[in-house]
Amino acid sequence: MPFELICEIEPPTKPDLKHVRHQIGTMSKIAHGFLIPDNHIGRATVSSVAVAHEVEAMGGRGIACLNSRDRNLLGFRRDLLTAAAYGVDQFLFVYGDKPTSGNRTSDLTVRSMIEEARDFSPAFRVGAAAGLRPLPAWKRTADFLFSQVSFSVEEQLRWREEHPVEVPVYAGVMVLASERHARTLAAAIPDIALPERLVEAVAADRMAGVEAACEQVLALRDTGAFAGVHLVPVARYRDVESRLAAAL
Repeated sequence: MPFELICEIEPPTKPDLKHVRHQIGTMSKIAHGFLIPDNHIGRATVSSVAVAHEVEAMGGRGIACLNSRDRNLLGFRRDLLTAAAYGVDQFLFVYGDKPTSGNRTSDLTVRSMIEEARDFSPAFRVGAAAGLRPLPAWKRTADFLFSQVSFSVEEQLRWREEHPVEVPVYAGVMVLASERHARTLAAAIPDIALPERLVEAVAADRMAGVEAACEQVLALRDTGAFAGVHLVPVARYRDVESRLAAAL
């Protein structure tokens, strides 16, 4: 099996898909698939199912992320119907970031979403997010796992060896776009350890985050322990593509 690069798209917060299409067109030279977030960081975005359909229409492979935070069972069944009508059959189910306003619903969990999707269609491929900690048994029933973003290959490899699973696992890699981005990330997700030397490097050179992420992708590939990576290029997707095109 080839080492796969699944690139995350910045979802649109306005009814305009031009930027999405540009990301797909640029990254399709290196990407084996695209993950479309769902109401990214608690802000309303265009439906991930609709954007995944757009990816498919452009000849790519779309994975629609759906969170349990923003929907009840009826709304989730609507999403599955819409996906089936659009020909979208791959999903990543997640808990969801804390909303910037309002309350989260409590009708669904990631576990119940997996069960519901399995009942809806055996053709659906469903994945779950995994922290770098022991895996509950129900997550092992997913078709694939996206492990938590980390800035340490050693930490990712150690987790993979200590918690083996038979399904494909995609290691999380994120580009640090700026020092401010790094500090914001550290405040929002305290269990992600950011190497201070990397933060300092990004503060001194705006390309340092891109180069570090690309090096991490290649290092993870060389371990042979992962099916691929889930790469979050943020707004630096052009720079990432130019650096990884030759290597991959």
